[in-house]
Amino acid sequence: MTHRKPSFLLRLLIVGSCCVANPFTPVVGAQAPAASTGTASLPAGVERVTSVEGLTEYRLANGLKVLLFPDPTKETITVNVTYLVGSSHENYGETGMAHLLEHLVFKGSPRHTNIPQELTEHGSRPNGSTWTDRTNYFETFAATDINLEWALDLESDRMVNSFIAKKDLDSEMTVVRNEFEAGENSPFGVLLQRTMASAYIWHNYGKTTIGARSDIENVPIDRLQAFYKRYYQPDNAVLLIAGKFDEPKTIALVHKYFAKIARPARTLEPVYTLEPTQDGERSVTLRRVGDTQLVLAMYHVPSGAHEDYAAIDVLTQVLGDTPSGRLHKALVEAKKASSIFGFGFQWREPGVGMFGAEVRVGSPLEAARDTLLETVEGLSATPPTKEEVERARAQLLKNIELDLNRSDQIGLTLSEPIGAGDWRLYFMHRDRLRKITTEEIQKAAARYFKPSNRTLGMFIPTKQPDRAEIPPTPDVVAMLKDYKGDAAVAAGEAFDPSPANIENRTARSAAPSGLTMALLPKKTRGATVVAQLALRYGDEKSLMNRTGAAVLAGPMLMRGTTKRTRQQIQDELDRLKARMNVFGGATQANAMIETTRENLVPVLRLLGEVLRDPAFPPDEFEQLRQEQLAGIEQGRSQPPQVAMTAFNRHLGPYPKGDVRYTRTPEEQIADINSATLQQVAQFYRDFYGASNGQLTVVGDFDQKEIAQLATELFGKWKSPRPFVRVPSVYSDVAPMNQSFPTPDKPNAFFVAGFNLKLRDDHPDYPALLIGNYMLGGGFLNSRLATRLRQKEGLSYGVGSGLNVSSLDEYGRFTATAIYAPQNVEKLEAAFKEEMDRMLKDGFTTEEVAAAKTGYLQSRQVSRAQDNELAGRLNNFLFLDRTLQWDAELEKKIQALSADQINVAMRRHLDPKRITILKAGDFKGTR
Repeated sequence: MTHRKPSFLLRLLIVGSCCVANPFTPVVGAQAPAASTGTASLPAGVERVTSVEGLTEYRLANGLKVLLFPDPTKETITVNVTYLVGSSHENYGETGMAHLLEHLVFKGSPRHTNIPQELTEHGSRPNGSTWTDRTNYFETFAATDINLEWALDLESDRMVNSFIAKKDLDSEMTVVRNEFEAGENSPFGVLLQRTMASAYIWHNYGKTTIGARSDIENVPIDRLQAFYKRYYQPDNAVLLIAGKFDEPKTIALVHKYFAKIARPARTLEPVYTLEPTQDGERSVTLRRVGDTQLVLAMYHVPSGAHEDYAAIDVLTQVLGDTPSGRLHKALVEAKKASSIFGFGFQWREPGVGMFGAEVRVGSPLEAARDTLLETVEGLSATPPTKEEVERARAQLLKNIELDLNRSDQIGLTLSEPIGAGDWRLYFMHRDRLRKITTEEIQKAAARYFKPSNRTLGMFIPTKQPDRAEIPPTPDVVAMLKDYKGDAAVAAGEAFDPSPANIENRTARSAAPSGLTMALLPKKTRGATVVAQLALRYGDEKSLMNRTGAAVLAGPMLMRGTTKRTRQQIQDELDRLKARMNVFGGATQANAMIETTRENLVPVLRLLGEVLRDPAFPPDEFEQLRQEQLAGIEQGRSQPPQVAMTAFNRHLGPYPKGDVRYTRTPEEQIADINSATLQQVAQFYRDFYGASNGQLTVVGDFDQKEIAQLATELFGKWKSPRPFVRVPSVYSDVAPMNQSFPTPDKPNAFFVAGFNLKLRDDHPDYPALLIGNYMLGGGFLNSRLATRLRQKEGLSYGVGSGLNVSSLDEYGRFTATAIYAPQNVEKLEAAFKEEMDRMLKDGFTTEEVAAAKTGYLQSRQVSRAQDNELAGRLNNFLFLDRTLQWDAELEKKIQALSADQINVAMRRHLDPKRITILKAGDFKGTR
């Protein structure tokens, strides 16, 4: 599928139960054990259909498609159900219905009456999402037979037996409306929706998945129930199971729970509305409060299954990549825009490709618009070069190949091609990218990226329209009948993520510079490996008044060395099939790597070059300044930014210039405008070094080789100045309750909390962890979520957090929520009531038992992710801890009683100390 989809786009458009809280990165691929489930061993009525690269498709007699992807290397299982229904299937008055159902399916079924509680008790990572052609539900959990059978029982029951009750619609409607309003806060999101509506005059792709506000508010329950019964059926669903499981036993379980669901008697009518060929330029102008300007150009393109889509994917990369893309060079480098973007939608039916730019207020938007159109539509006159095509191809294939080495989220990736027609489209699209020629790409550019096929900000009559004829969607079944794909990726080892096993497998050492290392070699799928490096520097006095230079120094490192330009660094990473990110802040810099065993050594050498030999090119520095300024300006009127800035400044009253001081957006802008390249380079020279660094590597690598290489690269790289950790200082600040106006923002933000004087070795810390987990953690089953979202429908996103230092007697309790401004008094009152109820009545023994089980399983799931494990080992190197600390903490948690937790919560959480801040458009709400 197309890979240049910014994360903010997914958050704005692919809507779901908790997609903002858990943004996902689609991944797929693995090796299934040979002949693990023969035809003779299949349950009656189960048919084996096909197998591609370790994924095997089965079909039940009732029409349910089942994809199995065994992966013994991780102690987790993901169960994902994709229903072939989305916003494109909604009729007049039904917009947003597919998404409303996604919410209501979490409200319970006869055998699973409290789904959020079950998801939390099983320590799962669940979610659901709705898009144009599909809806999916998934949960990732610790790999046990009990958990797997529970998940299959859950998904089979809610497939056809979900309550879809009027009382649940009444409360959840306001939650979904709250989610709708959150999207309305984003100028980009609203502009994109309006432009889509102009680009599509008949097809439902022009309607946003979240739906129309009036439809959300007024949909009758009987119509929603009919929609559910029509589409939530086994013959319209694909069940995917990935992870560590026994394949024959799992097929038997699938048969046990799903085969008893009868094939429905109804026949689903195909979507027959086709978007006509666009016959001239279209335009839309959006006028709203905002802090940045945007220009967006949209063009109709073929469906995701059409052979031309590979050319669209490459063209999107050629135009929209940073820094190699043509739009970046024509707009950002020419200082006509602060940033650009380009992406496309690979849908079941003809979709769109789009390109745009962000322009700072005060700069001419028209100049950026004209340059944007000249660049995109000028491809016919100046077609992509062979170098541009090969670079784009390498970037796209690199991402696919790296994703194929992971299996923990396979269903999330394959839900997209399933929605587009067939899961095997993912592999065929990759194959087409490999074979597409420069000539075919040039023809596609001329065919689709033309004025008459464009939706933008103006209308110009044309006597001789030059129209783009969009080809029909291919017959996917016939096209993929004999498709086999590549050989499956080699499997790794089954790895036990317990603290004891991790400790037994981890080797720790130190280099002469002072750099400490934690190396955990293990066989992984596709021989993948991750590495994290942290460099700590400075002290309270030496860092005074240098935050502005510090936050610019880190991002400059990846923008060029004395040997390579920014583009050459990116090209080398593409060649090595690696991802590398280097960033730095006021007190430390970090680097993250994801690659394979064969490329780890050259990638580490490249990292050494980036860190030790930066060039600080002036042109890149100016681009970075513009990007940083645009980002700050875009967020400074957003309610979360306004409230959180005030919250952090109140609870952390450090003097201006102190490295711990919370700067206002205006102060950040002033710091960036006043910072010089010389100051930024000097900060690097004054502080960067490995004397106080930590390096962790987890995955498939040679331990001795990497230890020697790390010593060679960083062993003599001494930090220029002594490092003395800047402590976090507890402040007993007076509570406050204040509102901040943010005009023209339909969604408001609430934050509450106070400082705590304790470290994570305090005897009460384990009890506070579980207490907070029950108060505001888990999956929609906490006290706050049950009250504010499930019961009263006041907030789409609500929760609480506990952050406690490992080194200082300093911590913070924080609770947040988004909500409609008119509900400000209701939300605050409900929050206070739940806090009082918790402290007065406490948690029950049953609540505590379920919370401990879920929380401990969630920690195991976290340790099963290599990147998260590398981060934990890295932090523990700095703290001089081993995973034995985790084991002891979990032992303490397991031994907790309800009384111990209630006493600890009452001792440390005092409602009289709570600061409450709100930001939103409250005009006329009282």
